Amino acid sequence: MFGHRCDGKKVKNMNIIDKAEPFFMPQRIDAVNYTTVKVPCVTLDEFIARERRNGNSYNYMHLVIATLVRIMYTRKKLNRFIMRGSIYQRNYISVSMDVKKRLDEDSDNITLKFMFTGRESLPEVKEIVDSEIAKVTMKGEVDKTTKFASKLVKLPDFMFRWALAIFRWMDRHGMLTKGMVNASPFHTSCFLTNLKSIKLGHIYHHLYNFGTTSMFVSMGKERMEPYIENNKEIKIGKFMNLGMSLDERVADGFYMGKTLKLCNDILANPDTLLQSMPDDGTIPKKLIRKNKKQKVKKVKGSKDKKVKKIKPLKNKEKHDKRIHKINLKRKNKEEIKD
Repeated sequence: MFGHRCDGKKVKNMNIIDKAEPFFMPQRIDAVNYTTVKVPCVTLDEFIARERRNGNSYNYMHLVIATLVRIMYTRKKLNRFIMRGSIYQRNYISVSMDVKKRLDEDSDNITLKFMFTGRESLPEVKEIVDSEIAKVTMKGEVDKTTKFASKLVKLPDFMFRWALAIFRWMDRHGMLTKGMVNASPFHTSCFLTNLKSIKLGHIYHHLYNFGTTSMFVSMGKERMEPYIENNKEIKIGKFMNLGMSLDERVADGFYMGKTLKLCNDILANPDTLLQSMPDDGTIPKKLIRKNKKQKVKKVKGSKDKKVKKIKPLKNKEKHDKRIHKINLKRKNKEEIKD
């Protein structure tokens, strides 16, 4: 209560615009912005194939989750949320996700919540994700969300509405216990849906007013798309689109733009995910290696020669005299030959 919550700390010393925005847009659905991150798959496929030869099995979902965790760790504002007009910095990093036990219409949906510190490397992220999924799909264990929801569903409808109303009131006033917050998939840093697994394209999912989620990411099925290489040649390549829904109240457009660029840089260099992050939350320069441009090799015997650029002379008269002498020499040589 009184600005104190178990899942976040109130942000202070903010500028006027950032502090006023939550009051102009009180609901999360009012402030949602949508964008697409187009991810080239060539580098990801090469990385996955190489790691598979080394005995490590990764997929696109592991890479995307590891990237999201990394950008939320380094770009702190992305891990904020709004409650009753106040902006809070979340105490943890988490990714919620719906999982089906089987790819069947009658199969149950399970909502999982993966907890991270943000410093995890890709192998550590994979271990956390795979172990949580294996618990509910193979071992048959019941997750926290299902346990909590099963108790509410057993109530009559009118009592269910009352219980949710009380739950919302407690959430607005910071009275939810840590156990309730951990059991709720809507109190998370990011909600992810993997539509690639069911061979569908990406979508732009809405943000829930219930809970504290400020970012929703949708993974779409990769597909072949045309692109322009070096602003010259049109080619066909494989791309995966990520549909992102972001709460604009947690950060301005400039901050979000740099965050999306960082997301693209990490996915373009997946090798950087194999290393753990330092404790201070910064990204070392060596972890963001830009792709080197391929140099065109010269073929021996090629007739293509570089054309020398003619620099204009400052004194035009000297230039004209020089050209005149060259022409006279050519004429004299032709006369001598004749």
